[in-house]
Amino acid sequence: MKVIQLHKNETKLIQRAAKQNREAQHVLYELHAPKMLSVCRYYIKDVHQAEEVMLNGFFKVFKNLKSFRKEGSFEGWIRRIMVREAISYLRQKKKIEFATEDEYLERDYSNNIKTNIEVAEIQQLIDSLPEGYKMVFVMYAIEGYKHYEIAELLNISEGTSKSQLFKARQMLQKKIKELNNNSYGTN
Repeated sequence: MKVIQLHKNETKLIQRAAKQNREAQHVLYELHAPKMLSVCRYYIKDVHQAEEVMLNGFFKVFKNLKSFRKEGSFEGWIRRIMVREAISYLRQKKKIEFATEDEYLERDYSNNIKTNIEVAEIQQLIDSLPEGYKMVFVMYAIEGYKHYEIAELLNISEGTSKSQLFKARQMLQKKIKELNNNSYGTN
């Protein structure tokens, strides 16, 4: 059995792909497309539109591959491109709306709700959020962006980012509680 060093192989693939080697680009696409479709899908409900955004993102990845500075992970670099592409798509479609309220109340979110919700149900719950709530929630809770980064990327204030996250969490907690009540027949 031969041990493959993925990091070295990926570095060579990146170098070849940067020189417009279509085979290397295809291999990189195959390696990263499933995760990147998931990233796009976090932001965009329709899987076909998410796939279109992902493809546009990969076009930008390969177009700008020479600018990858190897300072972080390649996957992280691609992921940032996909997030920006999804935001750009939603802006273009004018699907992003933020509540104007900058008020944010700090709350303890440690009231762990016990549930047996499936991943698909969680995605549906996230999809049901208003676009502004959803975008900030995904960027903060799933992608790990800080509020100042979210504010900069979405051209909103940090207060608005915090408020959107707070409201998204409230809405999700309410929906999870409703799901649990419906599942277990309690009110």
